[in-house]
Amino acid sequence: MGYEESRRRLVDAVLTAPGETPTEVRRAVLEPATGPGPLSSYVSNVVRHPYKVTDTDVARLRHAGHSDDSLFEITVAAAVGAAIHRLDRGLAALRGEEPD
Repeated sequence: MGYEESRRRLVDAVLTAPGETPTEVRRAVLEPATGPGPLSSYVSNVVRHPYKVTDTDVARLRHAGHSDDSLFEITVAAAVGAAIHRLDRGLAALRGEEPD
């Protein structure tokens, strides 16, 4: 299995696996790595500064009505989206292409 097939299967698993978080929200978090409403700062931290995510951040989102399962799904989608983006940029650089 090549890179493109592996990538497709990973993204498909993140977006279509059964879960609490609607597919549209998972897609929004995975693709542009942004979250709707109160999720935006959390997703931004997961993507750019995951070491800065605190228990307080998670508690705030729980208080806003997000379950642990939903937060896990959102975190995975954001992390996978960030990883794919970084890998694609790295591969483009190796090919001598300009970054996006």
